[in-house]
Amino acid sequence: MVGHVTKDGTLAGPKVLEHCIDASILLEGESDSRFRTLRSQKNRFGAVNELGVFAMTEQGLREVKNPSAIFLSRSEEQTPGSSVMVLWEGTRPLLVEIQALVDHSMLANPRRVAVGLDHNRLSLLLAVLHRHGGLQMSDQDVFVNVVGGVKVTETSADLALILALISSFRNRSLPQDLVVFGEVGLAGEIRPVPSGQERISEAAKHGFKRAIIPHGNAPKKPIKGMEVFTVKKLSDALDILGNL
Repeated sequence: MVGHVTKDGTLAGPKVLEHCIDASILLEGESDSRFRTLRSQKNRFGAVNELGVFAMTEQGLREVKNPSAIFLSRSEEQTPGSSVMVLWEGTRPLLVEIQALVDHSMLANPRRVAVGLDHNRLSLLLAVLHRHGGLQMSDQDVFVNVVGGVKVTETSADLALILALISSFRNRSLPQDLVVFGEVGLAGEIRPVPSGQERISEAAKHGFKRAIIPHGNAPKKPIKGMEVFTVKKLSDALDILGNL
């Protein structure tokens, strides 16, 4: 039985091959990175939402106990266009950095490039930012990237991506101790995401002192050392950003 994987990382052709097997496990990684991610696309006898991170060493592949520390290897100097979000992978939170570059375009059709994020989601958020945030980027080239080769498929990255775009557009750095997550709707509302409490706790463990999160994910008890800002609309997040 023979099958192959497409450029998108899915099994090509009919789903006969997937139906015949008990488990489909994919080891992913960039050629210029020593880190590899192991995830299960199908597991008849177990969960498919777990993620393993491994590093290639002289002794072979070794498990990475704290993946967030690797993906957050940021420079000490603050740079515009960078934000940190808490991604939920499987049963654990993972902190990743999102970078954005907004630059004046010399083309009739400005470029929109997304690495590690959905291209259509980027276009959607740019439209929301224009309509409800008052920022026009139709004459700007927009490039976004998730550091470390991580692929973000959940909508919790919406708010972090928007703030990274604003940071690059205004050439103003976000605070180094700020973490952001939340889904952004077409009406400019900020929707809650699953496991909000665990995401905030994970950020606090890594030294983050401020967080901008959906109002629906407001913690029931204060988190020691963490100042939490809750927002209901995109305009609320922009107001908070202006005061940081």
